[in-house]
Amino acid sequence: MTAKNKSPDEERETLNVGRCNAGAVKKAARRLSLMYDSMLAPTGLRSTQYGILRELSSQGAALQTVGELAEKLVMDRSTVGQNLRPLERDRLVALLTDPKDRRSRLIALTKQGIAKFEQATQYWKIAQDRFEAAFGRQEAEELRLLLHGIAYNEKLKIKKRSSAFPVTRSMPGHKLAKTKS
Repeated sequence: MTAKNKSPDEERETLNVGRCNAGAVKKAARRLSLMYDSMLAPTGLRSTQYGILRELSSQGAALQTVGELAEKLVMDRSTVGQNLRPLERDRLVALLTDPKDRRSRLIALTKQGIAKFEQATQYWKIAQDRFEAAFGRQEAEELRLLLHGIAYNEKLKIKKRSSAFPVTRSMPGHKLAKTKS
């Protein structure tokens, strides 16, 4: 068989697909992030920052807390906070104290943020079109549905990382693991 006529099993073997779902998703995410970041570069935004502006823009005038935004983006609060800092520094978002709960911060998209989002959307569309041309429009839509199904699947949600799989002293390879005498 020629390279073009490989069976699915031979193709998987050539690609070294393996069985790790997380690894496959991360590889694809890195490839896509590099492409989208490259396309968005003229705007000074990275794809993660664009995603934040997109989410804030989709809410209209409604303000979200950092925690609510983290939940929608399937990120932890500290990562969202780190990604908000350059957006706040560049005056694309403003962090406000929630009058109902002074411990919470509300995120407002500024006029500059709206303008930057609109500018970046043009470049995002170029990346989107490039992906769909390479992967197929229908396949891209099916992939998005599948990925959203994974991202928001309550059965896969873990509240706290430490409680999901606690490291104990009895785990093989752990630096505190008991050794046989």
